[in-house]
Amino acid sequence: MLEITDTISIPERELEFTQIRAAGPGGQHVNKVATAVQLRFDIGRSSLPDSCKKRLMAVNDRRITEGGIIIIKAQQFRSLEQNKIDAMQRLRMLVARALVSRKKRVPTKPSRASKAKRLDAKQHQSRRKTQRRKVTSFD
Repeated sequence: MLEITDTISIPERELEFTQIRAAGPGGQHVNKVATAVQLRFDIGRSSLPDSCKKRLMAVNDRRITEGGIIIIKAQQFRSLEQNKIDAMQRLRMLVARALVSRKKRVPTKPSRASKAKRLDAKQHQSRRKTQRRKVTSFD
């Protein structure tokens, strides 16, 4: 059981683990042993609440496919078990981040002083540019 919050958890049967060979340096060990893990989690078929599913589908993350499957590849450690734990932790972080609701922005109006300050700055810049112009004589 993967606990996301106090009320939301994902049963292990909904997680699909596949052993794959890790990429990168490592010598003969990396060529012989499949220690990397690919975790697949289908959002649509999961037991998560519908609101959580909608938020997860709305997250803009390259690990989530258009079909609603989260694919996480863990190959940081040399041990298969450690990579499984790492993949599950990253899934937990992804789901937990999707559950956090953003605070609604309250629109505000600029104050009278800030408007005056902005207009004074514009006038100052205008005068400065006017003074840079070429002086012409009107004889």
